[in-house]
Amino acid sequence: MIKVFENPGAAEWSELARRPHIDLTSMLDTVKEVFDAVRSSGDDALRQYTLKYDNVSIDSIAVPDDEIEAAGQYIPDGLKHDIETAIGSLRAMSKAQYQPRVEVEPFDGVRCWYDYKPIDKVGLYVPAGSAPLFSSVLMLAVPASVAGCPEKILCAPPDKDGRINPAILYAAGQSGVNKIFRIGGIQAIAAMTLGTESVPQVYKICGPGNRYVTAAKQFATFFGTAIDMPAGPSELMIVADGEADPSLVAIDFLSQLEHGPDSQSLLVTTSKTLIEDFFKWVDEQIVMLSRREIVKRGLSNCRIIYMEDMQQVIDFANFYAPEHIIFHTENCREHAEAIRNAGSVFVGGRSSVSAGDYISGSNHVLPTGGYAKGFSGLNLQTYMHGVYYQAIDNSGVIELAGHIYSMAHFEGLDGHSMAFTSRL
Repeated sequence: MIKVFENPGAAEWSELARRPHIDLTSMLDTVKEVFDAVRSSGDDALRQYTLKYDNVSIDSIAVPDDEIEAAGQYIPDGLKHDIETAIGSLRAMSKAQYQPRVEVEPFDGVRCWYDYKPIDKVGLYVPAGSAPLFSSVLMLAVPASVAGCPEKILCAPPDKDGRINPAILYAAGQSGVNKIFRIGGIQAIAAMTLGTESVPQVYKICGPGNRYVTAAKQFATFFGTAIDMPAGPSELMIVADGEADPSLVAIDFLSQLEHGPDSQSLLVTTSKTLIEDFFKWVDEQIVMLSRREIVKRGLSNCRIIYMEDMQQVIDFANFYAPEHIIFHTENCREHAEAIRNAGSVFVGGRSSVSAGDYISGSNHVLPTGGYAKGFSGLNLQTYMHGVYYQAIDNSGVIELAGHIYSMAHFEGLDGHSMAFTSRL
């Protein structure tokens, strides 16, 4: 089921870099319908679409505080310790990303500075599906808390009983989330964009999701709501040479497909022997996975690519711009530092993507679909925005007046000139 390509030319790279097809335009009618309904009917629309898409009827959209506080009773103490440990590493990485105010005095009497402020209201979206992704709660909420965002709300789809998994509730409570709502999909993005009787309107929405959530987030920008990045189906590129352990390469390859049938893994290698061994390990390991049926469905999206030259591999990796890339190579540090376009880079065969997914300190909310060429993974700055300041005194007015007069008149903006030179 996995296609193998040998020494493809650069003309073939576009086809090799193609992700599972997602036609967002075909979803816009559905997305617009839900947004229109939420705008006109508020909470009633949220209940209607939760019944339609999640097959569950909900009365209270907001999760009560006592339910959040009691969530810790329903998860193992060991998991609670793991969550708290992960919060510590994410907090440390987030604090290290803090950018201090910068200030310059380009002219006598002119001071300019640039300062970062937390975004007042942020919405966090956590997909549920067939797995309770409490780890995504941590990745979203901890940087928002470190940034100092005053209002942090979280939306997640309810289960068949209309509840949210206790691990998600516990992680949210420990990470500083203010309010939690049991809604998912397009209707959750619409609620956070437009606001309803229960769900407050936010200024920015962050978090991964399926193709409908991705389309809804992009639609939300038409209403003035910012988003973190396009973060759709998960993807992994593995770069390996003849020194790689084929069993580790195979399980890395398969594990990424657990996220869903539209996930994608690529193996790009300079070793034909590794390819032969890889397939043997795939056959042996896939039967051990509890989500093997989902994994098998994702194999049709995957590719094995043989290239003779490692530089060509690096060039293709930068062209593909993967969400995750891991180097199972002898000179892994050198190769990894040549990567410019990726969400997260894992250096060496012991640096499992699973570590970044859970606890190492890096964030797993990352740009997909090639957007890593222009977007960063979620970080402290995701929840902050920069503001320019300037202060000009009398000497600064004298210093700048001639320049502003000349420049404004050249553009034909006399009012600009008068607005400044009148200060003389």
